[in-house]
Amino acid sequence: MTRRLRDNVAALLDARGVDAAVDAEWARVVVRTDAADRAARVAADAMGVVRARPAVSRPADLDAVAETLAALARDAPPVDTYAVRARRAGDADEHDFSSREVERVGGRAVGDAADATVDLDDPERTYHVEVRGDAAFVAATTYDGPGGLPLGTQDPLVALVSGGHDSPVAAYEVMRRGAPVVPVYVSLGDYGGPDHEARAAATTRHLARYAPNFDCRLRVVPGGGVADTLVDEVADTRMLSWRRALLRVAETVAEQEGAAGIVTGEALGQKSSQTAANLAVTDAVVDLPVHRPLLAWDKADIVERARSIGTYDDSSIPVGCERLDPPFPATGATLDAVAAAEPDDLLARAAAAVDDLRRVDPAAQSL
Repeated sequence: MTRRLRDNVAALLDARGVDAAVDAEWARVVVRTDAADRAARVAADAMGVVRARPAVSRPADLDAVAETLAALARDAPPVDTYAVRARRAGDADEHDFSSREVERVGGRAVGDAADATVDLDDPERTYHVEVRGDAAFVAATTYDGPGGLPLGTQDPLVALVSGGHDSPVAAYEVMRRGAPVVPVYVSLGDYGGPDHEARAAATTRHLARYAPNFDCRLRVVPGGGVADTLVDEVADTRMLSWRRALLRVAETVAEQEGAAGIVTGEALGQKSSQTAANLAVTDAVVDLPVHRPLLAWDKADIVERARSIGTYDDSSIPVGCERLDPPFPATGATLDAVAAAEPDDLLARAAAAVDDLRRVDPAAQSL
């Protein structure tokens, strides 16, 4: 996992124009660069990174650490309170000082250099020192990462992406657990609105920024003919049949891409097609597992995550795709009723549409 994380961080830095050498050392990823703050910000976007710190490397010497802490305190914006946290790794006799001594001496150095008070409970700024072997890493800034697992440590999943708030967030969440995504958008034809595909492409572009060394190109599958048929021939259970068609498309793509499952942005009870009964009906159409990382999320939490990962603005563009909805959608359908209302060849046509799949170049994935 550490090697995978190293490679992912290196790919992110390269894609965003940061010149750096990246190594896996101790259970850490160490980035050596002249642009430490920028590199730390970029590294904090990598799945599996809990936190990233732009650190100054110094010899493992107590005086050198104290001098560095004082210099960082003088250069940093003023704060009222601070703390120094230290970790020392290695045998007890490897260094002639303890972590507690680093905190005490370093804390005094910061206090002498800046007009601030020690607060060990809730400091405005925390200075971190990590001593390993003959090196000490000293930092005054921490950038929080997404945590989770390094991307690529799980098998890929096909992500059904509509371009709304939910599906890109769901895709991001499984990426955060290590699964690369194969984004798939099924076009609605005349029922999608002119910007529907463009919105899906734009949100996928944001996801691709987190995975430059994976193929996150949007796969577009034509679904207009299936949508036309459903509007003409199916009434209250229309949206369930549409969801079943989407899942059949996703499973067909998964077979081609070697993906282990499907991910959707559905949340329990959020729409008529997303009741517990209806989800059971739609899932019955595929053999692969359907993952729903947002199943118990509230809409406000989904929107907040969309803002934080950068997909919110593009997902908020109105596209007028509600015309596919029936006037009185079924909320507690049975599998027999849905299957009986569907045209006999509906699912076969959905799978066959994958033959006309096209991939969207990431450079074109914007509105």
